[in-house]
This record gives sequence, structure tokens and C-alpha cells, in this order.
Amino acid sequence: MQIVEVNSPALAKAFLLVAPKLYQQDPNYIRPLDKDVEEVFDETKNKTFRFGKVCRWLLQNDAGEHIGRIAAFVNKRYKNKGDTQPTGGFGFFDCINNQAAANLLLDTAKNWLQQQGMEAMDGPINFGERDKWWGLLIEGFDPPLYGMNYNAPYYKTLLENYGCEVFFYQNCWAREVKPRLPEKFYVAHKKIEAMGGFEARRVDKNNLEKAAQDFCIVYNKAWAQHEGNKQMALPVAVKMFQSMKPIMDPDLVWFVYYHNEPVAMYVCLPDLNQVFKFLDGKFDWWAKLKFVYYRWRGVIKNFTGIVFGIVPEWQGSGVDYFMIVEASKILQHPQKGKYDYTELQWQGDFNPKMNNISKNLGFTLSRRLATYRYLFDRTKEFKRHPIL
Repeated sequence: MQIVEVNSPALAKAFLLVAPKLYQQDPNYIRPLDKDVEEVFDETKNKTFRFGKVCRWLLQNDAGEHIGRIAAFVNKRYKNKGDTQPTGGFGFFDCINNQAAANLLLDTAKNWLQQQGMEAMDGPINFGERDKWWGLLIEGFDPPLYGMNYNAPYYKTLLENYGCEVFFYQNCWAREVKPRLPEKFYVAHKKIEAMGGFEARRVDKNNLEKAAQDFCIVYNKAWAQHEGNKQMALPVAVKMFQSMKPIMDPDLVWFVYYHNEPVAMYVCLPDLNQVFKFLDGKFDWWAKLKFVYYRWRGVIKNFTGIVFGIVPEWQGSGVDYFMIVEASKILQHPQKGKYDYTELQWQGDFNPKMNNISKNLGFTLSRRLATYRYLFDRTKEFKRHPIL
């Protein structure tokens, strides 16, 4: 076996083809769009290059076939609560079911990260935001959501045999859309409605700057403290909403206002993988036509929860139930309701409060991923991600 650094367009293309080849017999595998993977490694598209660097490799067998791949990342802004050592990352790990092959790939990432001054590595993670390509699938081997990693069950054994330990689990929660909500939702809705001053509204796609402003208010009050006090700037939120506009369904993006001040929000998107599974990784003009056709046919029956938040002063009040009941009037409508199933993006087990909210909203655990950590100093004590 031989490690080959990806340093040419031909090898970059080969990097894309490793996973589709490994999973060609797996009916649950959905090939990511090539452009989405390529943009991670494109300095003109990925802003994380301003704070770090990346290297990637292929693993060849003696016949010259590519049987594995891996990437390693250094990101100056990557830090988890409680970290005492500089930590890099590895991702886009795919490998045949062979421990020696996996060890060679992981050793290559580790050695490169040591040369960059790192003392540990987390993975599989993304060279960028945590909403894509983050974590190893360990439970619930169903077709992945858009931007979610998918892997064979044996990957868990490969990583743990190497010495990687679970840094935190990533829980995904799901429920069917059509069944009536639990009675407590309607009790809370009636209570909030009786208080007066509350109104639930869908997003206005013709006024996304207003939506971005309201999103910033709720997000910065509800979540910034859990992200190292990293505030969401309005230009960033505006750009985010504009990027979502082509695929946004107003029925899936809701805000609650109290005397016209935003106090809660719930942002969901249609699960694009239900269309992308027909495109085989391509997004050229022909693939775009197919995308429009399949969306028109209504093949997207699921949607994905992206972010949910309530400002601190209204947490525990029932405002979330009020918002969901209002949304259900459309989503569960016998004629207008077009979705069957919803699944939330992952929630770290280090945030029990958010996980409990999901359970209380009637969701059940649908799949679990794990972020692993490997300490280069094998005598150092391993510690899980601290509870928030």
C-alpha cells in the first residue's frame, strides 16, 4: 500500500471517487455533490483558509487502485471548551475494511498535524462550519441528510482500534409530520394565546433582510453563549438567508413575536438529498434541469431542522409549542401539507438542555454520530467534551 498526496487535478478527481466506489452496492448511500466537496478545498470558496491550512491524501493498493482517502486540517479558530492543547482535525476519511489501511491513513494525518504543531486531532470533522461533514455515523444507517457524513458500520471499529476515543456524541431527532401533536402542545398554545401580544409568522422571502435581523436577535440571545460568545453579525445572517432563498420553503421558516419583538425562531429546509440522490454528484446544466424536474414532481417529502432558538426570558414558557402548533396548521393540512417526515440536525450530547427540548417536542432519536479525539501523547489523560 502507498500514500499519495493530492496535488493535481487528476488526483483531486480521484479523491472524489473513492467513496462512490466503496458504496456502489449500498442502497442508502447518497453521493454528495462534487462541487460541495471541492469547495472545502478551494481557497477562493472556503473562508477557513484565512485561519488555517489543509492537506489530503489517497491510499493506493499494489494494483494502483484507490482504496482510501483522508484530509487533515489546521484551523486557528478551532477550539472546544476545556481544550488545553492545540488540536487539528481529520475528515473525508473513507477506507476499505482493513485495519492496516486505516492505520496508514490516520498515521499520515497525525504526522502532518504534528509537523504543524498540533498535539491532538478530532475527526471526522470539516474544514469549516459544523453543519456539514461532521462526525462518524455509528447508529441509524439510513440515507443521510444533505451535508451529513455517511459511512459503513465498520468505520467505528477502525477508528477505535487505532486509539480514537469518543469526544462527544451527536444526536439526531426525528418525527412524522402528519400525526397529531401531543395534547400538551395545544394546552401551551392556548395559554400563550390567552396572554396576548404573541404572533407566529412565516418568513417573507421578499424581505429576507428583516428575517435576518430577527434571526440575529434571537440567535445572539439564545445561542451565542454556547458558541464562545460568538455573535452572529447581520451581514453574515443576510448572506445566509440569501443563499437559502432558492431552496427555502416559507412554510418551514417561522418566527414568534411578542409585541412585534422576535422571541423565537425555527429554521428548516427541504431535505435536498431526496433530489441529489438522482444526480450522481453532478450539478451541471443537465443536473440542474433534473433538479428542477424532481422538485416539481414533489419527491422531497422530508425537511430538516437547521436551527431553533428562544430568547432566555421566554424559555420554558411554551412559546416553542405555540410556534409549532401554528406551523402545524399548514404542515398538517390535509390538502396543503406536503411533507411526511422531519429530522433535526445533530445536537451534541454536551448540551443536554437542547436534547431535552427535542424530546419534549415529541421527537425520537433517529441516528447518532460521534466526533472522535486522538491525543498524540498517549500518556495524557483523555477527557470528554464538558457539559454546557
